[in-house]
Amino acid sequence: MEQQAVAVMILVGTFIALMVLRFPVAMVLAFSTMLTMIYVELPLAVLGQQMIQGISSFSLLAIPFFILTGQIMGEGGLALRMVNLAYLLVGRIRGGLALVNSVACMFFGNISGSAVADASSVGSVMIPMMKKKGYDADYSVGLTISSAIQGVVVPPSHNLVLYSIVAGGISIKSLFLAGIVPGFILLGTLMTVAYIIARKRGYQKGDPIEKEKVPGILFHGILSLSPAIVILGGIISGWFTATESGAMAALYSFILAFGVYREAPLSSMIPVLKRTFRTVLMVYFLIAASAAFGWVLAYLKIPMLVTELFLTVSDSPIIIMMLINVLLLILGGPMDMAPMILIMTPILLPVCTAIGIDPVHFGLILIFNAGMGLLTPPVGTVLFVGCAIGGVTLSQGTKAMMPFFYAMILVLLLITYVPQVVMWLPNMFK
Repeated sequence: MEQQAVAVMILVGTFIALMVLRFPVAMVLAFSTMLTMIYVELPLAVLGQQMIQGISSFSLLAIPFFILTGQIMGEGGLALRMVNLAYLLVGRIRGGLALVNSVACMFFGNISGSAVADASSVGSVMIPMMKKKGYDADYSVGLTISSAIQGVVVPPSHNLVLYSIVAGGISIKSLFLAGIVPGFILLGTLMTVAYIIARKRGYQKGDPIEKEKVPGILFHGILSLSPAIVILGGIISGWFTATESGAMAALYSFILAFGVYREAPLSSMIPVLKRTFRTVLMVYFLIAASAAFGWVLAYLKIPMLVTELFLTVSDSPIIIMMLINVLLLILGGPMDMAPMILIMTPILLPVCTAIGIDPVHFGLILIFNAGMGLLTPPVGTVLFVGCAIGGVTLSQGTKAMMPFFYAMILVLLLITYVPQVVMWLPNMFK
């Protein structure tokens, strides 16, 4: 028992110390795992075995394809066509460009599955456009980065695939379906807040679109969204696995961007592939290290201890889920999204299943919390990207984002305590 307590202290203490020293998260996980295994006299070969086993999953191949699809769509200029479609739908409402921003982020999130890609692609189009039309720069940034979080919730989010694997093979189809209703609720909430602020600040309606341009905007906008239809439709229908859908979407996006629209030269695929490979390598190393870390957590029975700790505080699911949400929101500041999913899933999932929370339901709660963490310093990747594009300081961007952040907390509470919001579609398509 004493050896277990010391081992837990070594694992947790090393992890916290290296995180404070700003070591790469994957190295933190691997090094803290290695030190703990040395102390408990486990062969280090187990470390390598667990790391290799952690990435030996066919489902993991979906992640590179989803990332590649988003990169191709961003490079091929399809973000602008999605913006035009969003403008056609909501541009004539007061503060129309703000609403266009939110809808365009939803559209692009359906393709990229990444909040950072969403903020950089849509933000590079919308933020300068909003500033040119008289919108405050900080407001434009705050709205853009908040709307970009839709990309981590709506399918095909590769973060949902990541959670599926870490959680022990939860159905990717169920997770994708679970994100649809919360995604639309988040969109409606952000648009409501944006509209209220737009009226208070006196922002004007968007310019009318010439009637002869409407059919072209509709056609090209829907065509730009079609890779998301390929992915989601293939998975829901059962025609493709998530990996096969991702491969089809990547091929289809390539044909669309470089064969149909041809706005970018074929040579631009080289930097696209480089960015994709770089991202995938980081994600895979992180997954491998977290697999070994998770194995040591299970070996030391830490998930069981955490479950017992929560149940000693309260046996009420309402209180426990509130504590978990608070914990995740706090961790979202210093911890990036993928590490949070990989580290906290094996610790908190047993707690949630012990109080009757469905793993799919918990997955959306975790992903939503981790997405909100992308808006908060000191890590706040999406916050940094948005502020850089908009040319505002971090304090200005953070302040402008807060009304939307408070609205997102309301959505988080809704999906936490009204499970039907999350589980309705997965239960329908079982």
